[in-house]
Amino acid sequence: MGRVATARARATAGAVVALTLACGCTAQAVGTAGKDDEKAAPPRRTAPDAPDPTPTRSPTPKIKSPVSRAELPPSKLPEPAPPPTSAPPRPRTTPPAPPPPPGPVIMAQGKRGERVRELQARLRQLAWFHQYPTGLYGPATAAAVKGFQAKRGLATTGATDTRTWARLLRMTDEPTRHALYPDGGMPPAKPDRRCLTGRVLCISKESRTLTWMVDGKVMSTMDVRFGSEYTPTREGAFKVFWKSRDHVSTLYDTPMPYAMFFSGGQAVHYSSDFAARGYGGASHGCVNVRDKGRIADLFKKVRDGDRVVIYR
Repeated sequence: MGRVATARARATAGAVVALTLACGCTAQAVGTAGKDDEKAAPPRRTAPDAPDPTPTRSPTPKIKSPVSRAELPPSKLPEPAPPPTSAPPRPRTTPPAPPPPPGPVIMAQGKRGERVRELQARLRQLAWFHQYPTGLYGPATAAAVKGFQAKRGLATTGATDTRTWARLLRMTDEPTRHALYPDGGMPPAKPDRRCLTGRVLCISKESRTLTWMVDGKVMSTMDVRFGSEYTPTREGAFKVFWKSRDHVSTLYDTPMPYAMFFSGGQAVHYSSDFAARGYGGASHGCVNVRDKGRIADLFKKVRDGDRVVIYR
């Protein structure tokens, strides 16, 4: 081949290469064809400007605060609230109004009488007076009145004035005779008309008293108690038919000193149980006397045949 042919061949090959590059194909090595060349996969054609099918997401840039707390000078940092040093102040309350001035005094220490006994019985209803009424206005009564006055916002003087008495009357019931004399000492009731003549043991169940009367005149009076509802003391007019100074009951095997029998096995006699327990107990039908000295004196004066009148 001459120089002219060689030059033409090179020009033709360069044109082919240029045309291939312009069409986007991948240039293959030119050599002897073989089996490996036949099995080779064709080249993958991709567009030059196609985007990546699985693009990677770029992270969001963090925006930094223009001024952080650490960058502030100490003088600009907020100061923490100081802890409370004491309890919060209590709200102001209006002081209670002073009690009204006491009224005129009705009863005070040293006073005696039935009105004092009523005062004590009424205070006892409200559990301020814890004794039996005595009729004497002593320190215990004054203390009970003070407690009642303080509880009701009254002037605590310990004396019973008109304001205290009016308040007590509104809060209590009128005391019964037994409430006024729960431990005895009750004034004798009006004598039954059958007691107004002769020698009579005049016995009232209402006042719980025995009055020894001679021709309508009161000689002595003493406290008595009676039988229970199951063994009641008989009522009516009787006569003393037997006296026994140191008698002992054959039915109950109990002593019955200074016994004066008036109806079957019922008699007027001294009772040590009455002396010890008061009206908390009862007899088996007899009339019990608790003052041993008085019943002993009466035993000497009463005769067989003297009358015994027992009434309500």
